[in-house]
Amino acid sequence: MTIIVKIGGSLMRGTAPRRLLARLAGEQGVVVVPGGGALADQVRAVQPQWDLSDAAAHRMALLAMEQMAHAMADLESRLLPARTPAELAEAAAKGAALWFPAAMTLGHAGIPESWDITSDSLAVWLAAEMGADRLVLVKAPGAPFLAPSGDRTADIAAWSATGLADAAFATMAVRFTGDILAVPADDGDRLDAALRTGARATELNEEAKEGSRPS
Repeated sequence: MTIIVKIGGSLMRGTAPRRLLARLAGEQGVVVVPGGGALADQVRAVQPQWDLSDAAAHRMALLAMEQMAHAMADLESRLLPARTPAELAEAAAKGAALWFPAAMTLGHAGIPESWDITSDSLAVWLAAEMGADRLVLVKAPGAPFLAPSGDRTADIAAWSATGLADAAFATMAVRFTGDILAVPADDGDRLDAALRTGARATELNEEAKEGSRPS
């Protein structure tokens, strides 16, 4: 079973997420996708100052993700760097792969060069390309999590509408038929459940519903 785990960029703006990376590094079959974090924020800041096109900013933001992958590899040496589908499959078969996205994404005709596309959409794009079983979006505490309704299409559209995922996520997710889950980074139990290879989407959604109810 292959599980794509995207680490939200907001988790890369403060203290380095060493514990999260260490948790993921011990999982065989996981592919870690880095968010752009503070480095992508700098692209957003400089774009209007220099009057850069969205296409140029998109490419720069992809390279911000690439730089974050280098940072993550330095923070957790057990993550296995990979750049191509073959390298990702080989690394995930041994342990936890770390995606360096530039080689697969820069200039790709199927990826619009727009701020509508962030690491969320790129993660679901990669999940479809690899035929992964599940995509897990690890978000910062306080993100606008919604209890699953049981309607996958409606739930994913709501993620884009509320800002939990980027504007293009619902469109990009059409190609991916596996499970899609969003979990807060500070909820270890839900992350553990999302990484359980034998768990079914319905089971995990029920757990998410329980976790969203007030105590």
